[in-house]
Amino acid sequence: MQDTVSEESAKDFALDKQPLELVEREGITYTILGTAHVSKASADAVQELIESGKFDAVAIELDQNRYNSLTNPDSVAQMDLFQVIRQGKAGMVAANLALGAFQQRIAEQFNIEPGQEMRIAIQTAKAANLPILLIDRDIGITLRRVYRNVPWWQRLNIFAGLITSVFSNEKITEDEIEKLKQGDMLESTFAEFAQSSERLFTPLIAERDQYMAAELREQGILTPPKYKHVLAVIGAGHLKGLVNHLKTDQSNPEAIKTSLNQLPPPSIWPKIIPWLIVAVILFGFVIGFRRSPELGLSLIADWFLINGVLAGLGAAIALGHPLTVLGTFIAAPFTSLNPLIGAGFVAAGIELWLRKPHVGDFSSLRKDVTTTRGWWRNRVARTLLVFFLATLGSAAGTYIAGFKIFGRLFG
Repeated sequence: MQDTVSEESAKDFALDKQPLELVEREGITYTILGTAHVSKASADAVQELIESGKFDAVAIELDQNRYNSLTNPDSVAQMDLFQVIRQGKAGMVAANLALGAFQQRIAEQFNIEPGQEMRIAIQTAKAANLPILLIDRDIGITLRRVYRNVPWWQRLNIFAGLITSVFSNEKITEDEIEKLKQGDMLESTFAEFAQSSERLFTPLIAERDQYMAAELREQGILTPPKYKHVLAVIGAGHLKGLVNHLKTDQSNPEAIKTSLNQLPPPSIWPKIIPWLIVAVILFGFVIGFRRSPELGLSLIADWFLINGVLAGLGAAIALGHPLTVLGTFIAAPFTSLNPLIGAGFVAAGIELWLRKPHVGDFSSLRKDVTTTRGWWRNRVARTLLVFFLATLGSAAGTYIAGFKIFGRLFG
């Protein structure tokens, strides 16, 4: 068994003033290193600690999905884009691409690779034959808890912020880089919102502090403990919260993780409102035909024309195939009367059938999405644009046509 890591020996490392905490609990000594995800000094400190030979496991602030993306950048090529859209995961993929685009802009502008200290931790731990513990919560669960925990207007702000970060041509400022040095990429991307909203801060930052502490504590409830000396590499912004939970939490760690993995119950209104809109529109058609067949047919024509044109326009703005635009124009008036099938889904399906992405589209996806032009040039990204813009156009068409119909009936 390796020598115990004492506080004195740990602090003897040339860590360039990197924040470092030691916690002993349930037979395990945890050395918690707070890193800056855009700092070469942090990466050097990680490598120095692991190569010291003082640890028998390395824990890192990653979940399985982000670990796979970091160790296998080409894993995106294995994505079934149609299934992603069908399963309602298009928004998650787009959000991940937006985060990746932000990271790529930093890498190109400052010659800094975000997350380099995590790559070094993985590479050095593997070279030393040390087990790697993934302690962060699944990014999908975190983003869904963020989404469910904030009001609809703040969701729009967050979405707008992501879009701006992707399509903005402005240089990333030194102040923004300094913010990145205080926490992790997720935290920093939403920092403007998290600092002023407890609803956003809690699932994005505080819950992950507790979750990572619970993951570490799980090793301590084994008899005997599986590891004796664990190095945990986390963003500096999580250091204080994680250490506090690691020292004080008494609940069973598995119970804590189960609780933090649960999604808040969704509001019933998003499911009810589409059906109410359909009922109102159909009721309007009935009233129109009761007044006169000509009026009823005119209202239906308004519905088809407005809904079809706006949904088709969305597909056209995304530079969808001409047949995609035509198919969206025809399908949108019908899909708007069936909340189970969206115009965006039909549009994306047609686009994928007509323009199946090539291997090169997947390979260049992460770089292409760093520019506005790249989103329209890359077939994978363009399909996502077709989905979102056709959906947006159909939604706008539904409300505009609905107001026009009832304006004609009761105006």
